[in-house]
Amino acid sequence: MPETPKEILEKILALLGFSGKIEVRDTEDGLLLDVKEVSPEDAGRLIGRQGQTLSELQYIVNRIIHKQNPEARKILVDVAGYRAAAREALIKKAKEAAEKVRRWGDVVELEPMNAFERRIVHNALKDDPTVETYSVEVEGTDKKAILLKPKVKKS
Repeated sequence: MPETPKEILEKILALLGFSGKIEVRDTEDGLLLDVKEVSPEDAGRLIGRQGQTLSELQYIVNRIIHKQNPEARKILVDVAGYRAAAREALIKKAKEAAEKVRRWGDVVELEPMNAFERRIVHNALKDDPTVETYSVEVEGTDKKAILLKPKVKKS
């Protein structure tokens, strides 16, 4: 019998020597597994530098789930609300950059980001009538930067 995403994550955490309570929630992006009740030190180790360990943990859970069921929804893994806080900070940064574009009329470049982060920025600004966003390659990395430009009015 196939295991649930929560059971898989619990097993992985136990094998790594971590414990915590996992809350499961549906989101528009997929099924969120939020690891709660971990010590700050353990949370830091599970999140890793710039969320790298957390992303890798999420990747492993998704690989196992999709091996069992290729039609399964995407699994998002969070620890102690890290992703939610990072998402809000990213949206704030995007809106501040958009304000600079409106104020000065110049192109603003945000730092290189992974696809997940870029999607958050693009979605945060997609309904802004004054700003356009573009992803551009960054040489020497697998990440892309986002350029914000004033939207050209069509006549």
